[in-house]
Amino acid sequence: MRTLATYLVEILHANGVEMVFGIPGVHTVELYRGLGNSAIRHVTPRHEQGAGFMADGYARVTGKPGVCFIITGPGMTNIATAMGQAHADSIPMLVISTVNSPGADAIEEAASRLSVATRPLIVAGGGAKHGAASIRELAHRLNAPVMMTVNGRGILAGDDPLALPFSGEAPGVAGLICDADVILALGTELGPTDFWGTLPSRAQVDGWLIRVDLDPESVMRGILPDQPILADAAATAAGLAGHVQETRTAAENWGAMRVEKLRKSAVASMRPAFAAGLAAMDEIARAQPDTIIVGDSCQPAYAGCMAFGAPKPGSWFCSSTGFGTLGYGLPAAIGAALGAPDRPVCGLIGDGGIQFTLAELGSATEAGTAMRMILWNNQGYQEIKRFMMECGIAPLGVDIFTPDFQAILAAYGWRYHRAGDLASLRELLAAPAESNELIEIDEATFVASLNKMDNPD
Repeated sequence: MRTLATYLVEILHANGVEMVFGIPGVHTVELYRGLGNSAIRHVTPRHEQGAGFMADGYARVTGKPGVCFIITGPGMTNIATAMGQAHADSIPMLVISTVNSPGADAIEEAASRLSVATRPLIVAGGGAKHGAASIRELAHRLNAPVMMTVNGRGILAGDDPLALPFSGEAPGVAGLICDADVILALGTELGPTDFWGTLPSRAQVDGWLIRVDLDPESVMRGILPDQPILADAAATAAGLAGHVQETRTAAENWGAMRVEKLRKSAVASMRPAFAAGLAAMDEIARAQPDTIIVGDSCQPAYAGCMAFGAPKPGSWFCSSTGFGTLGYGLPAAIGAALGAPDRPVCGLIGDGGIQFTLAELGSATEAGTAMRMILWNNQGYQEIKRFMMECGIAPLGVDIFTPDFQAILAAYGWRYHRAGDLASLRELLAAPAESNELIEIDEATFVASLNKMDNPD
């Protein structure tokens, strides 16, 4: 049987690698299974730093990459100086190492604690999205709510009774973390963009916290864990799903009933503009469930971060996490459309944000994409204006000039539509986009129409 390590050696040989510098170790023995039967020469230094410097000298003389096989842990720290030297001088060096497998003891301990938990909670981030199937199985075995960060949305579909597609600022979410007796955090930094200052302190969290991440720094951010596991979140979730007993220990009102209560309070607490933005996102997802929704920093995207339940992993992302970049939505949607040409793509952007990257309308035309943009027009930077007013600062620089977007879109060869209410938006979304098109929504008009639906005379 050809192992991955054997195949890797074959790839190296096929790409002209003639020599490898390395010290065999327990973690790299599989690489040597393939190496022994190849034409590649192996040179054994006496220290990993020596391996790196040998590869450096080899690369400088031959012009070919110097290749090293290095064990994990001390092997990598020993070769770091040589790698730094090569990097500083732009010398081609390829260092191939290994990672430790998730420890069986760690999996068994975590599974044991989860199996007897009466109030289990799973927090799933972007690093866990490839393990969606295992996380769904694990959650339903435990009757555990799954709080998904923005980048983890879709790990459980929005209509799953255990899905919590809410950020930490939604009412009750921080309390849920404090109430849990065992918390499994998978592939998440528990970062500020998902909690906005509401993440409980370590002293407030009485439950046993298990954190799983590939990055040793990330696993220690936010709340310090009782049990850190340095491993792939998806692989760990699969291991736990195979070990956890379906005991149904968790109280019924902790799982689905608690989720339903939180959902209602989260939506009820939203400002009208956010509620309207969330309604627009729900319409987009309902019209074509396979749609990839790409958000800028704008009102609908903020609402989506708070409470949008994406139908599948990777189907909703935005720039209001991370750097909070304006202008991201249009070019990122173009990239998504080019990367997934068989799926519908819909971007969300404000009238202020689109002016940062307006010229990319021409790039989409040249690239031949067929995507939609939803332009949420509130005549300026309304979220910043609101924040200034709440801080007692006279609004300045936020009421910007709003151009004639219909004329601009025509100049770039885009189709233009306007949606004044939910019904007209639904009609426009009913059919897939045949070419690049933009639907402009006036925030004030759209919000008023929803208020009228909720409060008919």
